[in-house]
Amino acid sequence: MAQITIYKKNPCPYCDRAVNFLNGKNLTYDLIDLTDKPEEIDRIKAETGWRTVPIILINGKLVGGYTDLKALDDEGKLDAMLAGN
Repeated sequence: MAQITIYKKNPCPYCDRAVNFLNGKNLTYDLIDLTDKPEEIDRIKAETGWRTVPIILINGKLVGGYTDLKALDDEGKLDAMLAGN
């Protein structure tokens, strides 16, 4: 089973879309809320190189944000990534 992690903050419509998307696929994930935690946001951005939220990781690998996650699914690549291929 793939390990999915989403870093989010509120308000963030793209964070909500990512969560709804994963829920719609019946996937489990770790949701880390960084609202009111600017130091943590800065640390995660520095670690991943990603500048906006949500920050989505699958098996420790940066996927990007919601539009990147959706693009992987639209291209048929998400299921293979979740299977570890």
